[in-house]
Amino acid sequence: MKTKKNGTMCGVGRLGMLLLAPWFAAATAAAQLTDLTQTPNAAGAGIAKSLEQEIGPGRGDVLTPGSSRFLIARDPFRSIRRGRQLFQRKFTAAQGVGPRTGDGVGDIEGDASCGAGLADSCASCHGRPRGAAGFGGDVFTRPDSRDAPHLFGLGLQEMLADEITKDLRTTRTKAIVLAHGQGISVTLPLRSKGIGYGFITALPDGSVLTGGVEGVDPDLRVRPFFAQGATISIREFIVGACNAEMGLEAPDPDLLAASEGEIVTTPAGMVLNGKSDRIEAPPVKTPGADPDGDGVANEIDTAVVDHLEFYLLNYFKPAIGRQSDAAREGRRVFEDIGCAACHVPDLLVRRDRRVADVETTFDPLNGIFNRLFATATGRFTNVDDGSGFPTRKGPSLRPFLVRNILADFKRHDLGPNFHERNFDGSVTTHFLTEPLWGVASTAPYGHDGRSTNLEEVILRHGGEALSARNTFAAMHAVQQTQLMAFLGTLVLFPPDDTASNLDPGDPATIGFPQFGHGSVKLTALFNNPSDIE
Repeated sequence: MKTKKNGTMCGVGRLGMLLLAPWFAAATAAAQLTDLTQTPNAAGAGIAKSLEQEIGPGRGDVLTPGSSRFLIARDPFRSIRRGRQLFQRKFTAAQGVGPRTGDGVGDIEGDASCGAGLADSCASCHGRPRGAAGFGGDVFTRPDSRDAPHLFGLGLQEMLADEITKDLRTTRTKAIVLAHGQGISVTLPLRSKGIGYGFITALPDGSVLTGGVEGVDPDLRVRPFFAQGATISIREFIVGACNAEMGLEAPDPDLLAASEGEIVTTPAGMVLNGKSDRIEAPPVKTPGADPDGDGVANEIDTAVVDHLEFYLLNYFKPAIGRQSDAAREGRRVFEDIGCAACHVPDLLVRRDRRVADVETTFDPLNGIFNRLFATATGRFTNVDDGSGFPTRKGPSLRPFLVRNILADFKRHDLGPNFHERNFDGSVTTHFLTEPLWGVASTAPYGHDGRSTNLEEVILRHGGEALSARNTFAAMHAVQQTQLMAFLGTLVLFPPDDTASNLDPGDPATIGFPQFGHGSVKLTALFNNPSDIE
């Protein structure tokens, strides 16, 4: 590992591989896993640690060995790996699974989670491709259902949305200051990362007019999660989903404090500002409470939420599949007909909170199982705090250009074909632009899964996208095929079955590709295999 004077890792050598190795290590390749204390088996398939062992001493602090704060600060890739196993873990009734909201009985018009679940793991809804934090679930939280999206690149989406929010609110503050100082109303355009969000007008008395705001709420907060743009942070998403989909209640102190008006920075570095934003409260306030009456309290320990949040913050971006002349021409067609007006290809994160990045591309020579090869690069600093413990490895916070995300973090009205009925009889008309990375792997399409292939979901567009839709429909079949070829390069991948610079794999290994560290799995050797979770 090359280390700059400031400790920033700028390459991945042997030391880097040892540090990064736990990120990719897994006891087995599967979407869902039990642990070996529950289901011992001759194949050794499952998580080596029990839930209690994974929780360890709980949240603790950076001086409490084994705690979530300690691991995130000093052994971040072990925390990511632990988060992955918790994501895949099949929780049990004894651990608090169920009941659903109201046991599935209640006012579904007021609380759509009555129609959610019941799952026993995060991977129940987000498990495709195999072993990935992918897609695959469908829930009855709307009359026409909702499909569960993939979670690749989730941390980058959270960071982009947060930075856009800050930019828009900075413009609002500037307008207020100018209006007050000049004694006249001031109108300024709302722009961030090259994307326009309308305009805002400030009056001399300090009030603002938000009628010109486009694509975001009047408070200028970009909410990147859920199709309608409802949730700010990964942490809220985790705690809410555990409760709604699995009946697992997390007495999360960070969400509780922020929901009551405090400013909280989570161990993953996300600032939850309860003074300026509406933060979702956890379903239970204290670890000893049992509001669902199943006899289990503290069903999701805070350490579990910490590891899950850090895992999803750092989760892989989607891959770029095989390129061709048709695909390259298809990208040009995509931009020429106006698709890129909403599906903006590349966006810059100014302050990247991740500790590593993985770039996965088509490589028929080194991609020995699925012709994809992943290259991991560290993005953290080493700081010796004099505690005698391992150095603290925080994110380097360098800028990062997010390529091929194809999103604008705005809500749009795509016409009645995308409008969604709600249980109370109302209709949702505006939805966030879906990032298109990974789109080739995630049929069926639409927030409701009603479009069976990419051509059908394009033709389903209307409203603000009607012009681009009609241009596509009128194009020569060759151009349509080229555009489809471009979209076909935006793929997801199964991490355990993708060769990488951490484990290039060897087809000559006995049992390839199912067994052994010589396979293509994104793993690396441990001196103590029993430590693999």
